[in-house]
Amino acid sequence: MTDLVSWMDAYVRAWHTNDPADIGALFAEDAAYYTEPYAQPWRGRDTIVKEWLARKDDDGPSAFEYEPVAITPDVAVVKGVTTYPDTAFSNLWLITLDADGRCAEFVEYWMEHRS
Repeated sequence: MTDLVSWMDAYVRAWHTNDPADIGALFAEDAAYYTEPYAQPWRGRDTIVKEWLARKDDDGPSAFEYEPVAITPDVAVVKGVTTYPDTAFSNLWLITLDADGRCAEFVEYWMEHRS
């Protein structure tokens, strides 16, 4: 659990800073990042950093709250809520960390809250 909390804290920091080094530090060299369950993933740390920055959130008023739902030796499930001034999103993430605490696979399920 400690590895997951450390990784999530680093993810939130990278989300706010959009610093390529912060983003890259999260992921294994050959990681796969699925922006939705059945989409083609971003493959490899350099591609993940590039695609993240192409879609980055500007560091404005926003918040992310999360809680681990399940943690196994192979995968962690995290649910969260991302809140912006004009909308919010529910998130469910499947995160596989490698032995170094870097993400080897990230799968994101999300939906926008309705007003």
